[in-house]
Amino acid sequence: MDWFIQTLRDNPAIAIFLTLGVGFLVGKLKYKTFSLGNVTSVLLVGVLVGQLDIPVPGPVKSIFFLLFLFAIGYSVGPEFFRALKGSGIKQVLFAVVMCVICFAVTWGVALLFHYNVGEALGLFAGAQTISAVIGVGQDAIGNMNASAADKTAWSNIIPVCYAVTYIFGTIGSAWILGSLGPAMLGGLKKVRKETADLEKSMNSSGVDDDPAYINALRPVVYRAYEVKGDFFSSPRTVAEIEQHFTDEHMRAYVARIRTEDKFIDNPDGDVKVSQNDIIVVSGRRETLVSGEGWIGPEVADDALLSFPIEKVPVMIARKQLDGKTIEDLRHMPEMNGVLISAITTANGASIPVLAKTELHRGYTMTLQGRDADIKKASSIIGYVDKPTNQTDMIFVGLGIFIGTIIGAITIHLGGIPVSLSTSGGALIAGLVLGWLRSKHPTFGKIPTSSLWILNNMGLNMFIAVIGIESGPSFVQGIQQVGWMLFVAGVIATTLPLILGIWIGDKIFKFPAAINLGCNAGARVTTASLGAIQDSLGSTLPAMGYTVTYAIGNTLLILMGVIMGIIM
Repeated sequence: MDWFIQTLRDNPAIAIFLTLGVGFLVGKLKYKTFSLGNVTSVLLVGVLVGQLDIPVPGPVKSIFFLLFLFAIGYSVGPEFFRALKGSGIKQVLFAVVMCVICFAVTWGVALLFHYNVGEALGLFAGAQTISAVIGVGQDAIGNMNASAADKTAWSNIIPVCYAVTYIFGTIGSAWILGSLGPAMLGGLKKVRKETADLEKSMNSSGVDDDPAYINALRPVVYRAYEVKGDFFSSPRTVAEIEQHFTDEHMRAYVARIRTEDKFIDNPDGDVKVSQNDIIVVSGRRETLVSGEGWIGPEVADDALLSFPIEKVPVMIARKQLDGKTIEDLRHMPEMNGVLISAITTANGASIPVLAKTELHRGYTMTLQGRDADIKKASSIIGYVDKPTNQTDMIFVGLGIFIGTIIGAITIHLGGIPVSLSTSGGALIAGLVLGWLRSKHPTFGKIPTSSLWILNNMGLNMFIAVIGIESGPSFVQGIQQVGWMLFVAGVIATTLPLILGIWIGDKIFKFPAAINLGCNAGARVTTASLGAIQDSLGSTLPAMGYTVTYAIGNTLLILMGVIMGIIM
């Protein structure tokens, strides 16, 4: 055992990876719906490992934290700057109001309980579930005019207070928004009906059964029919066939034609179809069932039906599509034969595929169809975001370098040193470069898997070091703050959310589902979004989550710097 402990002390990297592995293992454990989550688990395991008095070199945690902040900024940058330009301005204003309320309530509670700057920052980080405040708060403390002993004590108490308040911050937020929120807005039954009606109205278009925008769970099929119906007593063009489906309040596409022994791929609208030809029609299964009645009998033509179908992610980059709806896009001729099966924002949030869903640059659409059709559609949408495992490290390295250099600049206001700090600079660099990537997607690629590593490993490696460093003083810290800190956390978590639900309903007049989604986004609580969607049985709350998440994630981190300054 002595050898093991000494090995960890001589090689702190081993202790960090031990903390990370065991922390993620504990984070996966659940009792019913309760889970500590990865961040809290890694912190607590780090505290246990830290009891062995393991010294960790200072720069290690800073490197991982800067990677995490850059990744956060990169993922929310497109939504953040789009929101600032006026799109979804009500949601932007709501997110700002919510962040100010979260800050003001936490500050008020800290003053009420006479907390020092470290305790206030830990309370803010845990109650508002914004783990990054641990790092930016410690950076802010490092720049203060105070004794080294005070700085150390304040920095060490932040993770203690975070651990005490984070559990209710996460679980309490999910319960308030998923259960109490619908009750405040008229009851779960009423809110579910309102949400279903809103979803139906947003999916309303001139075509009731349109495969150009589909839920991924609704299968699109390709079927072959021998042309025999009276509709074809004289030759009909492909455009007339597709229009006939539209006239019947459905939509389908002619994907392929066999005329005599010749195949016609991707036929133009003016190509004519005659009796005894065989055509392949694509659409929803329930749509194509009607085809046999007026086209002719379905046939099993293996040769005609043997062609590849692709599912390709395409990033929206064309300015002319920014703010357009899926219905607008569907009516463009280049979308003929192409289906939309999913849409995700730059930060990976899925949004519902509905006719009235707005599209913005930086969103990624998953298109389904034949290769030629996909290429035609992607030419008007933007950029085919081909899967790759290569990260643009020039973009990442120089981005963090430039951001941290700017953040390191300090100005003095009344003798008080004020700066963004290197962490704030990394966050802003990520925001700007993520936004630039959405406009010019040919550079700055960070694959989703790489972004996950930068985000999760960056944060949790940082948290592991924090836990190991604070381990020796953690128990003493718990005794210092007392368990009344948990009560303070409950107040700081609950009051802003209740006010937010009321303000979203009475002042901003959001529909209930959007209101709850906006609250989850502004508070950066993804677990709550899942609870809301499960409660309402709809993905519609995500349409209130994306913009507010981008604003909230940025403002709450920067407010950690402000909390450090004013306390």
